Amino acid sequence: QVQLVESGGGLVQAGGSLRLSCVASGSVSRINTMGWYRQAPGKQRELVAVITSAGSTNYADSVKGRFTISRDNAKNTVYLQMNSLKPEDTAVYYCYSRWEFSTYNYWGQGTQVTVSS
Repeated sequence: QVQLVESGGGLVQAGGSLRLSCVASGSVSRINTMGWYRQAPGKQRELVAVITSAGSTNYADSVKGRFTISRDNAKNTVYLQMNSLKPEDTAVYYCYSRWEFSTYNYWGQGTQVTVSS
């Protein structure tokens, strides 16, 4: 089992920045992939960014060049630095983690990000 706790969401004006954090606890030694999804009202949950334990990253096209995912394995923490925020980035952001050789995702409780125009 893995428990994930997110923080760092809030209200920001368009063009501003926020940094989300997600701390993992439990069976963290088995974690390979960590990342962030988001879900806006009335829309499906979508992948924002992912990072492996080796540091490989992948981003949704909509956030490339604006968001940066990073990871501190010693602290079992993944971060999402969000710059040049747009109103369309408004959503609940969910942290997830996945063990190596598994297709099961553990999820955090979500943190609200609201970008005003």
